[in-house]
Amino acid sequence: MASPTFPAAVADEIGPRLPGAIYANVDGRFEVLSLVVDPAKASALLHRASARWAVIVRDTLRADGQPYAVGSVWTTSDFLIRPAKTAYEAAA
Repeated sequence: MASPTFPAAVADEIGPRLPGAIYANVDGRFEVLSLVVDPAKASALLHRASARWAVIVRDTLRADGQPYAVGSVWTTSDFLIRPAKTAYEAAA
C-alpha cells in the first residue's frame, strides 16, 4: 500500500483511517470512503477554519447510513476492524 505524504503529526491524528478501512468506537462502526488532506477542502467539509484533514465515513451499522465528514483524531477508544486494502489516493 502506498503511504500518504503529510506531516507525521497529521498521520498520527488520522491513524489507520485510510480508504477501505473499517473502524469502530462508541459512536458506531465506520467504513472510510475517502481521506481529504487539503486543508481548504477539509475546512469546507467540516465547517471549521482550522481543519487540516477530514475523513469521509459511512456508518455500517445503519442500513440507511449516508457518507459524512469527520475530523476527530484517532484515539485509544477507536478500534481498527479491517485495515485499508487499497493504496492511498487523495480525494478530488
